Amino acid sequence: MTSTPSTPRTLVVEIVTEELPPRALKALSEAFAAGLVGHLREQGYLEAASEATPYATPRRLAVVVTQVRGIAPDAATTQKLMPAKIAFDAAGAPSAALAKKLAGLKRGALADGVSLAQLADSSASARSSASGASPDAHLYIESDGKADYVHLASVARGEPLARGLTEALDRTIGALPIPKTMSYARPGGYYNDVRFVRPAHRLVALHGGDVVPIEALGLAAGRTTDGHRYMGRRAIEVANADAWAPTLEAEGKVLPSFDTRRAEIVRELLHVAAGDRVIMPDALVDEVTSLVEWPTVAMGSFDREFLAVPHECLILTMQQNQRYFALTGGDGRLLHRFLLVANNAAADMSAIVRGNERVLRARLADAKFFFDQDRRRALASRVGALSGIVYHNRLGSQLERVERLRTIARAVAPVVGADIAHVDRAALLAKADLTTGMVGEFPELQGTMGRYYAGFDGEPAEVVDAVAQHYLPRYAGDALPTGPVAQVVALADRMELLAGMFGIGALPTGDKDPFGLRRAAIGVLRIVVEHHLALPLPALIAEAFAAFAGVAAVKPDPAALAGFMFERLRVHLRDQGYTANQVEAVLSLKPERIDAVQAQLAAVRTFETLPEAQALSAANKRIVNILRKGDAEAAPAIDRGRLAPGAEHDLWLAFERLAPIVERHCQSGNFTDALRALASVKPVVDRFFDDVLVMADDPAIRANRLALLRAVAATMNRVADLSWLAA
Repeated sequence: MTSTPSTPRTLVVEIVTEELPPRALKALSEAFAAGLVGHLREQGYLEAASEATPYATPRRLAVVVTQVRGIAPDAATTQKLMPAKIAFDAAGAPSAALAKKLAGLKRGALADGVSLAQLADSSASARSSASGASPDAHLYIESDGKADYVHLASVARGEPLARGLTEALDRTIGALPIPKTMSYARPGGYYNDVRFVRPAHRLVALHGGDVVPIEALGLAAGRTTDGHRYMGRRAIEVANADAWAPTLEAEGKVLPSFDTRRAEIVRELLHVAAGDRVIMPDALVDEVTSLVEWPTVAMGSFDREFLAVPHECLILTMQQNQRYFALTGGDGRLLHRFLLVANNAAADMSAIVRGNERVLRARLADAKFFFDQDRRRALASRVGALSGIVYHNRLGSQLERVERLRTIARAVAPVVGADIAHVDRAALLAKADLTTGMVGEFPELQGTMGRYYAGFDGEPAEVVDAVAQHYLPRYAGDALPTGPVAQVVALADRMELLAGMFGIGALPTGDKDPFGLRRAAIGVLRIVVEHHLALPLPALIAEAFAAFAGVAAVKPDPAALAGFMFERLRVHLRDQGYTANQVEAVLSLKPERIDAVQAQLAAVRTFETLPEAQALSAANKRIVNILRKGDAEAAPAIDRGRLAPGAEHDLWLAFERLAPIVERHCQSGNFTDALRALASVKPVVDRFFDDVLVMADDPAIRANRLALLRAVAATMNRVADLSWLAA
């Protein structure tokens, strides 16, 4: 059956380019597909059942969309023109203002013979008889509640796909997350007047079997695409949109789907590994997928002597420099073999493998050289060289930083129960590997190489572990340092960073955090909370700023740093599933012992399940509001003699008995029982507010009652500010 221009058909849009940046390819592909589909849907070209599939290879971005209309549907529109008293004269005839307005809208005929009386008549027959009315446009009058206005109702005829696709493609290209654009001349041009992520060579736009006549990036659309650079045909004619992907694969030797290509790479890696474990981080698999169009996996090897180099160095060399995949055996040890992904499917891969082995050997030889050279000096002998490495131009060198780390670590160690001598030694050596050749070549190995070198030097085990683990956690969800020495040095490292940057005003702004202060704060909070370290936050902050004594550029601001850390803690706790009100109930009290916060939150959750919880929370909110206005009038202490018998005296007596019980539970960390104990005073609290006027006319009585409420609030809010839990 012959299709009409309005028959929904498959659409393919492809931009063939020079090699795209591999680390940006996936994001570019997703943005290209989402943008193009979104704009086409917005313009009405897509059916409800339309489906889009993104495609991306090193040399192309494409999207295939099913059920795309050749012409957008007509759209009914209304436009408010002007008040009726301006649109018509006293006789009810169209005014010059209305005629001019309609002429500007290319609807001048609607003013011919139309009258105010006709438009004011709400009947359909009257409207249809108005001179100048047409099937796709008419005038009508409608009130906005204040005045009658003339409106134009019209039908906008649907635009052909070429026009809508041109707009959609231009807008999509303009919004792509391009890391860095290039300027180049269009085909046959002489000036670099086109800007894109990489020079574009072909544009394919097919709607069914028809070329959509559009232009973009200096290219006119056609049906010709390019296959694999070495294995496939060049200048492949595509019959129709549905045939685009199968044709590219069969004739071009290109797997155009990123996901399909990635899955094929993983499958082949596991197959060629033949039971050995493949070390394949997602980022590496994605990058390799972005580098090949027709992947083939092969195995190579290197000399066993290189296995004497720490395996982290070998793996990083293979991954970062060569995009190879390392292998480990059943015992977890690194093997002297590796897997490579070639953009080729030669019958004999031996030449390709040998070439890659030669390149890798040179890389591994460099790593072994750095490792052997580094070991000739003890790690401790390198500490002095840190004076030549700038930490921050306003905070001095890395050696000066190390001295501050030692100061903070020595102050924190006794509280945590860590060996002070080991803590001091670990802090001294923590940054020494920054002066080594291996870390100079691979900055990612700082800490890791320090651990190896400290171990070779015979440093105590706790010191060796702390040199590596003081960088933990490096990212969200990362492991924490395990031993007390490592925990102390990790805390000192982050607190020195936070205090220094806050002291010089180098604070995060919006989504910019160049020094990683948010990550550092979360690291401190996780270490203290998850390891249950009894470290008061104000004391920790004070010790950090004290380490900068004598650094003129640093202006201590403990309050700002504490506020920043509490804000990070709020985010962290919300991410763990606590509600905003639960978190605020605890953190609004600015607890010094943040290691107890999670226990307090657990107690709050339990408290909320009690039948008395809502009433007590509401009463507490009432108390807080009263004290917010009248606390300044409160007496310094409760005068029992001024308490009225009955509800007022009973409230005082109940909380005199309850306060030590709540405090005892809190001191033992039993916050749940502390809050449960409050349930017993609900009747007394209710009766007090029913029978007693707090803001009495007598100033002395009023001051005494405010003092009573202050004492009640202190006990009720010992674990959390319950007013945040009120509905």
